[in-house]
Amino acid sequence: MWAVLTTACASTGAVPRPFPSPAGRSRVGAPPEAAAAPPATVAPTAPAAPASLPPSAPDTYSLVGTALNLRGVPYRNGGADPSGFDCSGFTQYVFAQHGIALPRAVEEQFQVGKAVKPDELASGDLVFFSTVSPGASHVGIAIGGDEFIHAPSSTGVVRVEHLSAGYWSRRFLAARRYDSQ
Repeated sequence: MWAVLTTACASTGAVPRPFPSPAGRSRVGAPPEAAAAPPATVAPTAPAAPASLPPSAPDTYSLVGTALNLRGVPYRNGGADPSGFDCSGFTQYVFAQHGIALPRAVEEQFQVGKAVKPDELASGDLVFFSTVSPGASHVGIAIGGDEFIHAPSSTGVVRVEHLSAGYWSRRFLAARRYDSQ
């Protein structure tokens, strides 16, 4: 009668391509030599902030919008781009679209940011679950209220689910909020 829902998140360490980064961007469609050419000399008016420093906090409205726009993308083991995602590839890709570099593996993402109490959960927080092994083995993004978005199992697509649903509430491990370190 009841179908068993299994969720796994494989993290291969693959880096999504294209992987946006604050530094080293080239112009789309420009020949390779144009991308490598130094910019024209212009006297700066103020020193630029180092490109490697992330913003103090992500724009969670925009971040959640990016995640929601990816609904329906199929699960792909090791996937980290819109052709298919695994759970940590999905979160890494979404945050990267906003200039935030998350590690690739679920366990590594679990170390990012600061712990959030369940009653203080906010949109944009990473939510972690213990699904296939003890400890953090699945990750999604809180979108507000009782909902989160994630890339579930090999038979799923990126979708929104409820934290209070029996399967997820029993497996909820912790939440983390991105914050510059």
